[in-house]
Amino acid sequence: MKIYIALLRGINVSGQKKVPMGELRSILTSVGFDNVNTYIQSGNVVFESKENNTAFLEALISDKIKVAFGFEVPVLVKNRTEFKSIFKSNPFANVEAIARKQVYFVLLKNTPEKELVKLLSTEVYTNEDFKITANCVYLHCKTGYGKAKLNNNLVERKLKVEATARNYATMVKLLEMSA
Repeated sequence: MKIYIALLRGINVSGQKKVPMGELRSILTSVGFDNVNTYIQSGNVVFESKENNTAFLEALISDKIKVAFGFEVPVLVKNRTEFKSIFKSNPFANVEAIARKQVYFVLLKNTPEKELVKLLSTEVYTNEDFKITANCVYLHCKTGYGKAKLNNNLVERKLKVEATARNYATMVKLLEMSA
């Protein structure tokens, strides 16, 4: 059994796309996942599965949500090793920035095209530092993510890939839950 972390994008935000975590745990358990646990209402799931194909797991989870709740939800699945590697590669590990809740991870579903990465890398956003890798855009939002210009939607538009953002504290908690 492998340990996975699934990140659902855009659920339970402002009353939109409501997915109760208890129901989500039941659905995922019913498809054969073991030790299914959720963290907060924004769609963070830790589970175990014999399946090795993360694209299959993403499609399965997305399909089950559509059947159960009637809407599509983008799903990103990483195994624990990948997730831990993304976390450890964070270039913004400054204790003060972390304490001020200024560090974010925009996890990418697919590797963006090199030309798109190059173009975005040349852009400048006031009070925002960022680093783009094959699987994550690391953000240091000096005035907070809520005021950031370079947010999840802009990353998706510029890099032409699905993505979902999580703050530093959520990343830490998901790693703890998956240990």
